[in-house]
Amino acid sequence: MTVENFIRMFAGAVILVSLTLGASWSPLHQSDNWLFLAAFVGLNLFQSAFTGLCPLDRILRRLGMRSGGSACGV
Repeated sequence: MTVENFIRMFAGAVILVSLTLGASWSPLHQSDNWLFLAAFVGLNLFQSAFTGLCPLDRILRRLGMRSGGSACGV
Protein backbone atom coordinates (compact mmCIF):
# COMPACT_ATOMS: atom_id res chain seq x y z
CA MET A 1 0.00 0.00 0.00
CA THR A 2 1.31 3.43 -0.89
CA VAL A 3 1.30 6.57 1.24
CA GLU A 4 -1.39 8.14 -0.92
CA ASN A 5 -3.72 5.15 -0.63
CA PHE A 6 -3.18 4.89 3.11
CA ILE A 7 -3.98 8.58 3.63
CA ARG A 8 -7.24 8.24 1.69
CA MET A 9 -8.20 5.12 3.64
CA PHE A 10 -7.28 6.65 7.01
CA ALA A 11 -9.10 9.95 6.33
CA GLY A 12 -12.20 8.11 5.14
CA ALA A 13 -12.21 5.85 8.19
CA VAL A 14 -11.79 8.77 10.61
CA ILE A 15 -14.63 10.69 8.95
CA LEU A 16 -16.97 7.67 8.99
CA VAL A 17 -16.22 6.88 12.64
CA SER A 18 -16.63 10.48 13.75
CA LEU A 19 -19.91 10.80 11.85
CA THR A 20 -21.16 7.57 13.40
CA LEU A 21 -20.30 8.80 16.89
CA GLY A 22 -21.54 12.36 16.30
CA ALA A 23 -24.73 12.00 14.29
CA SER A 24 -27.81 12.20 16.49
CA TRP A 25 -29.62 9.53 14.45
CA SER A 26 -26.82 7.01 14.91
CA PRO A 27 -27.37 4.16 17.40
CA LEU A 28 -23.73 4.69 18.51
CA HIS A 29 -24.18 8.44 19.14
CA GLN A 30 -21.89 9.70 21.89
CA SER A 31 -21.62 13.45 21.49
CA ASP A 32 -22.19 16.08 18.82
CA ASN A 33 -18.59 17.19 19.35
CA TRP A 34 -17.35 14.21 17.27
CA LEU A 35 -18.55 16.14 14.21
CA PHE A 36 -15.69 18.61 14.75
CA LEU A 37 -13.23 15.80 14.05
CA ALA A 38 -14.93 15.07 10.72
CA ALA A 39 -14.80 18.79 9.87
CA PHE A 40 -11.10 18.98 10.81
CA VAL A 41 -10.17 16.02 8.61
CA GLY A 42 -12.23 17.41 5.72
CA LEU A 43 -10.62 20.84 6.02
CA ASN A 44 -7.16 19.28 6.17
CA LEU A 45 -7.85 17.29 3.00
CA PHE A 46 -9.13 20.46 1.32
CA GLN A 47 -6.11 22.58 2.23
CA SER A 48 -3.65 19.83 1.31
CA ALA A 49 -5.04 19.81 -2.22
CA PHE A 50 -3.84 23.41 -2.62
CA THR A 51 -0.74 23.53 -0.42
CA GLY A 52 0.57 19.97 -0.58
CA LEU A 53 1.02 20.00 3.21
CA CYS A 54 -0.19 16.85 4.93
CA PRO A 55 1.08 15.90 8.40
CA LEU A 56 0.18 12.22 7.98
CA ASP A 57 2.12 12.12 4.71
CA ARG A 58 5.28 13.28 6.46
CA ILE A 59 4.83 10.81 9.30
CA LEU A 60 4.30 7.85 6.98
CA ARG A 61 7.29 8.73 4.80
CA ARG A 62 9.53 8.97 7.87
CA LEU A 63 8.28 5.54 8.92
CA GLY A 64 9.43 4.21 5.56
CA MET A 65 6.18 3.71 3.66
CA ARG A 66 6.69 3.89 -0.10
CA SER A 67 5.18 6.55 -2.31
CA GLY A 68 3.70 6.35 -5.81
CA GLY A 69 2.03 3.50 -7.62
CA SER A 70 -1.42 3.17 -9.05
CA ALA A 71 -4.71 3.49 -7.20
CA CYS A 72 -4.81 -0.31 -6.99
CA GLY A 73 -1.52 -0.43 -5.10
CA VAL A 74 0.29 -2.30 -7.90
